[in-house]
Amino acid sequence: MTDTKTTLLEAEEKMEEAVMYLEEALAHIRAGKANVKILDGIRVDSYGSMVPLNNVASINTPDARTIAIKPWDKSMFRVIEKAILDSEVGITPDNNGEMIRLAIPPLTEERRKQLAKQCGKESEQAKVSVRNARRETIDKLKKSVKEGLSEDLEKDAEADLQKMHDKFIAKIESLLAAKEKEIMTV
Repeated sequence: MTDTKTTLLEAEEKMEEAVMYLEEALAHIRAGKANVKILDGIRVDSYGSMVPLNNVASINTPDARTIAIKPWDKSMFRVIEKAILDSEVGITPDNNGEMIRLAIPPLTEERRKQLAKQCGKESEQAKVSVRNARRETIDKLKKSVKEGLSEDLEKDAEADLQKMHDKFIAKIESLLAAKEKEIMTV
C-alpha cells in the first residue's frame, strides 16, 4: 500500500524541480541589462579540454550595460572571443588587450516581444511538467485505492495535491510576470 504523504512529497519535489528549471531558463534570457548568467553556457578550449568560461576568466558587470571578462591567461583572449562569437549570445566582444568587454545593446521593441514570447514558452513547459507530476500522482493514488487505501484518504490526498499544483502554477505565473516586466522595461 502506498503512503499518501510520501506520494505527495514526491509530487512536490517534481513540481519544485520544474520551477527551478524555469528560474534557470529565465535567468539565461537577456533582458537588455548586463547579466553574467547569459555566458553560463559558453565553453572554451583550455589546454585540450572544454571548460566553462568562468573557469578561465573572471566575469563581472562594471555597469548595467557592460560585461567585463578578464582572462587569467593572456593566451586565452582569442579562444574566448571565438567562443563568444560562436555562441548564441549575439554580442560582438571588444578586446582592448587587458580585458574583453561585451556591450549589451538596448533591445528593440520587436526583440522585446520575441524575448517575452520565449519566456512564455519556457513557462508553459514548466506548467506542463507540474501538470504531468499531478497526473502521475493521481494515477498512483488511484492504484493505491485498488491496493487497499481508503477512498476518503485518496480524495483528501487529491485535494492536497490540487492545492500544491495551484501553488506551483501561481509561482510560475509570478516568475513569468516578473521576467516580462523586466524585459519590457526600457
